[in-house]
Amino acid sequence: MPSATGGIRNITMTRPRTGKLPLLQIGRLTDATEDRLHQEYSVTALWEQADQEKFLAREGKRFRALVTAGGVKVPSSLIAVLPALQVISTRGVGIDHIDCEAARSRGIAVSNTPGVLTDCVADLAFGALIATARQLATADRFVRGGTWLNMRYPLATRVSRKRLGIVGLGRIGQAVCKRAGGFDMEVRYHSRSERSDSSEEYCPSLLDLAAWADFLVICVPGGKETRHLVSEAVLNALGPQGYLINVARGSVVDEDALISLLINGQIAGAALDVYEREPNVPTELLELENVLLLPHIASSTKETFADMETLLMDNLHSFFAHGQLLTPVIKD
Repeated sequence: MPSATGGIRNITMTRPRTGKLPLLQIGRLTDATEDRLHQEYSVTALWEQADQEKFLAREGKRFRALVTAGGVKVPSSLIAVLPALQVISTRGVGIDHIDCEAARSRGIAVSNTPGVLTDCVADLAFGALIATARQLATADRFVRGGTWLNMRYPLATRVSRKRLGIVGLGRIGQAVCKRAGGFDMEVRYHSRSERSDSSEEYCPSLLDLAAWADFLVICVPGGKETRHLVSEAVLNALGPQGYLINVARGSVVDEDALISLLINGQIAGAALDVYEREPNVPTELLELENVLLLPHIASSTKETFADMETLLMDNLHSFFAHGQLLTPVIKD
């Protein structure tokens, strides 16, 4: 089983005397990092194989490391055909695309890249909040379409001194809270338990938080525990003057309920960077003017990708050199 530091007990971590460690890559990284991967490991890109199933059945036993990126799934069926696999390293903080239970049962260490994407995700969350309240995307189309020549743009909603509810006060939630201070917003939060290191008011009830908030920002991890946490009841509590901002995972929000309430004007608007079945976005959302739609780009900056991929590489090096990960996901 993995150790508390993410290593593997009773497995030799030294590199082969000849050649490079065989590594299977299933998620694309930046060109610079892929070049570094090829310099340090014997890399096989699974997407380049004409028949992936036959290739894995024939060659899967060679690979000791697997590299992926957020959204590219690592199911138990893939783990099962990699009998020598020791470590899975992913770019991104989310791990809902990896079957961690299957990895745990095999003693496979899993690492992600937390911390380094916090600022960019919080920046985008707050930018999306402002853009939605002030209708910036709609106003842009208003000018480009020539409508401004004939009429004045309708009034939007103020952001400063409004009430901000944060669902999940981890690193990203705390960074969003910090940014809200610059707008003199009143902040409350909901999480599994109250944080002793926060001075903001804790709401044990998500329904109560939604009913109080003008803006509800979702910052919790994805997965089974948070699926449809933001339910139809929560969205109803947010009400016709409230806005939803989701930079977490699409699965956290009941998307069908959200669409229905948006269409019927039962919530004021939404900013969505994630979706339940992305990259497939429901047609109903595409047709709504009160929704800002983004293509899962919260962490997508050159600086953050470079930092995440540096940490991904550092995790692999630390694991094979010292038997432990720098940012392990699976612990005893």
